[in-house]
Amino acid sequence: MDLKERENIGWIDLLRILACFLVVFSHSCDAFVAQFDADRTSFLSGVFSGSLVRPCVPLFVMMTGVLLFPIRLETGAFYKKRIKRILIPLVFWSLVLPLLFFGYLNYAGTTQSPAIALENFTWEATVNKMYTFIFNFNYDTTPLWYLYMLIGLYLIMPVLGAWLDRASQREVRLFLFAWGISLVLPYLKMTAPLAGYHGNYGNMGLYGVCDWNNYGSFYYVSGFIGYLVLAHYLVKYPLNWSWKKMLAVTVPMFLTGYAVTSLGFIITQEHFPGNYAYLEIIWYFAGINVFLMTFPVFVIVQKCRIAPSPLLSRMASLTFGIYLCHFIFVQVAYDWWSAFASLPPVLRIIGIACTAFGISYLVVWVMQRFTLTRRFIR
Repeated sequence: MDLKERENIGWIDLLRILACFLVVFSHSCDAFVAQFDADRTSFLSGVFSGSLVRPCVPLFVMMTGVLLFPIRLETGAFYKKRIKRILIPLVFWSLVLPLLFFGYLNYAGTTQSPAIALENFTWEATVNKMYTFIFNFNYDTTPLWYLYMLIGLYLIMPVLGAWLDRASQREVRLFLFAWGISLVLPYLKMTAPLAGYHGNYGNMGLYGVCDWNNYGSFYYVSGFIGYLVLAHYLVKYPLNWSWKKMLAVTVPMFLTGYAVTSLGFIITQEHFPGNYAYLEIIWYFAGINVFLMTFPVFVIVQKCRIAPSPLLSRMASLTFGIYLCHFIFVQVAYDWWSAFASLPPVLRIIGIACTAFGISYLVVWVMQRFTLTRRFIR
């Protein structure tokens, strides 16, 4: 099955659309989570809503594994094709998004978002953002962190693909087992001090990580690379479970992951107020709790018998562009929906997500119509 055929499979198209909407929904929760104790209802609504959609990015990564494995291109050709398609949108949106934020926040009215400090959106700050993207993303380009990470995955995929071509099912399972251990490490890092671990020279890294080494025991089998391998494994060796067994396993699995994610975030915020690093651990995409939510979504959608649909395929083809541009429209939608402050926060979050997704869809649909702009969204 070639790449073009895989892109037109119904369940794959549906999963790409779902993952994209969940990303937009996730960012729609951010301003509510940022309320913390200032508005506890908004904070809790943001946490419970945002926790529900944490599988968003892992699902995107798994789609990369589904669509690109097995790799049939020579390594140089693969790099040229895939990384070029990432670098052009990365540069374009790293320049455009700061300009859009500057224009909107300075000339289109004030914002209600607690995450926005207007002194960070002056012209001088904007110019700085437009060239420092060569080092990393900034607030205006927050979703683009994914592109930097994706380039890293592309760099290793030919090597990984060559191994997957000859690896047995048992060998892949062993790799996934090692990766599964790495999913627990963030929590071990949180609890190690309770057992008397004080780090080395002030560095609290585990298993060889210290000030002069970032690469611990599980570094090379950790992170998003596991989702790539898992997706390939599940497509090559699909679960031939009945619906009864599928739901009996995946529903409790998802609910357990969701409970740990949402309640863990709230408990951590209460016990470690202001410790944003610990809060991020609870929401790690490569944490065991988010995996427990991601796996059920993937295998359930995979099991659904979804016929190829031109409509689904067209929408799926726009998801990358929607991901790239949606962040500014989440900001706009948040301010629009602030006029309906009497509505429950959950309804406003849903409204923001749908509004931002709809605007992004229209923008990308228009950009796809022109050869000049098409290269920036696909």
